[in-house]
Amino acid sequence: MDGIFPQFRSDAERVRKPGFPNTMKRWTHWLPGLQTLRHYRTTWLKHDLTAGLVLAAMLVPVGIAYAVASGVPGIHGLYATVVALLVYALFGPSRILVLGPDSSLAPVILAVVLPLSGGDAARAVAIAGMLAVVAGLLCILIGVLRLGFVTELLSKPIRYGYMNGIALTVLIEQLPALFGLSIDGHGPLRGLVQLSRAVADGQANWTAFAVGAGTLAAIALLKRFTRLPGLLIAVAGATVAVGVLGLDAHAGVAVLGPLPHGLPSFALPRVDVDDLRAILVGGAAAALVAFADTSVLSRTYAAKTGSAVDPNQEMIGLGAANLCAGLFQGFPVSSSSSRTPVAETAGARTQLTGVVGALAVALLLVLAPGLLRHLPHGALAAVVIVSALGLFEWRDLWRIFRIQRWEFWLSMACFAGVAVLGVIEGIGLAVLIAVAEFLWDGWRPYHAVLGRVDGIRGYHDIRRYPNARLVPGLVLFRWDAPLFFANAELFRQRVLEAIAQSPTPVRRVVVAAEPVTSIDVTSADVLVELAEALRESGIELHFAEMKDPVKDKLKRFELFGRLGGEAVFHPTVGAAVDAYLQDHAVDWQP
Repeated sequence: MDGIFPQFRSDAERVRKPGFPNTMKRWTHWLPGLQTLRHYRTTWLKHDLTAGLVLAAMLVPVGIAYAVASGVPGIHGLYATVVALLVYALFGPSRILVLGPDSSLAPVILAVVLPLSGGDAARAVAIAGMLAVVAGLLCILIGVLRLGFVTELLSKPIRYGYMNGIALTVLIEQLPALFGLSIDGHGPLRGLVQLSRAVADGQANWTAFAVGAGTLAAIALLKRFTRLPGLLIAVAGATVAVGVLGLDAHAGVAVLGPLPHGLPSFALPRVDVDDLRAILVGGAAAALVAFADTSVLSRTYAAKTGSAVDPNQEMIGLGAANLCAGLFQGFPVSSSSSRTPVAETAGARTQLTGVVGALAVALLLVLAPGLLRHLPHGALAAVVIVSALGLFEWRDLWRIFRIQRWEFWLSMACFAGVAVLGVIEGIGLAVLIAVAEFLWDGWRPYHAVLGRVDGIRGYHDIRRYPNARLVPGLVLFRWDAPLFFANAELFRQRVLEAIAQSPTPVRRVVVAAEPVTSIDVTSADVLVELAEALRESGIELHFAEMKDPVKDKLKRFELFGRLGGEAVFHPTVGAAVDAYLQDHAVDWQP
């Protein structure tokens, strides 16, 4: 057999080489799609094919609608859809997540494209493409550096706030198209004022409004029939009505027009140097919104399917999809909370569903690009409005209002920031609020003096247990946070206050350090300064339950010996109390 088929023998020998499995493992780590392909089951194929075709019916109108909402020609929404799905199928770790143009990104893209493009479509495409390149490179960098946890720094109320602001912005920005108008106002509130004036002045095209409102109503009515492609039926109905009745020619209803023939080609976006600052800021904002949405959605579906998702690989998959979309005449993309459930309901098993959907859209571009020439802009606006309504989150926000009022108002501040300042500025404000919230929690942590409570093991907060017994001459002080530069001085003050409030003269302070998970140079220096100041006053500073990694840091900072070495560190609070009673011959029963 080896003599007849030598090529098979060489392949087998190559597989048996020790380095081959490791090489394959590395490849499949970076390309999860290959791992899925290697373990693909033939029984999945019919499900993925069916789901892909069902998905394609939604991808076309949605892709075009979000492109128009982003300020670029509709065809580029289909380009971004095809490229993103194919690339994510290779690099993305989530099996059924659907990527593509998204309503949450539309106002971010539009906020950069509109002022910089000056109405030039080619310039708008180049700027949107560069936004995707910036967002993609940033996502890939964060994924490679294993910083995929960054979006977890945005608390749920803050995320709700800026997403509600984005939803309101999208909603207001689509109203002019629904009325057959073109508004130049920047910012949602200014745009709403201009729209009101235009409608009051009789500038609205009520035929266009009837088409758009009818599409909106049809989508809403058909939504309850989950097995029907309601969005496709509504948009197709509006397109047929405009074409048959000639509403574009006779009533001035704005339509999409014929799409260019063929597939997207590689085109490096060329932009002016003066525009780079705005593009970099916008690309970073797009990356933040896209990954925040994608990470939440991927975790949701991972829990449903019983699989695990690597957030760093998710960042790489999202970044690769954005980078390639930008290089093939697309714009920033994200996961979709509306198209992913469609794929799931249709029976999707793997990333092949997205591949099938992308190939179906590509066939449309090659074989029938003129099919959508009568698609009215009002119907596209209706599609985006329906999606924007799904972005609003009020129910859980009301729960937060009831249980944590100050976090609710943080959310409202983020919402107002997006609505008043604009999308990119509002997202920047949300990030600043998130950082401030994080620092505040660490800057003003809870602290407690501990005492012995009869009938309960251990030592407990005397504010919770006023009858707790204190050890004469000993202060047991607990600090419920990492020690770092922002709270080091407060730590010193709180320890000195605990000493001053002690009912007996203090001989020793024991810091119950189990909650202290980290320490930096600034706080470590403060710790040593405190120990030396207390020593001069005849008070010893000891520690209990300090974690070994924190002790290792003190040794690395060359401060461990100055604190007193191993003699001042005790394994438990109980051991620290026993050592104090013995060292100072105190007669006290625990």
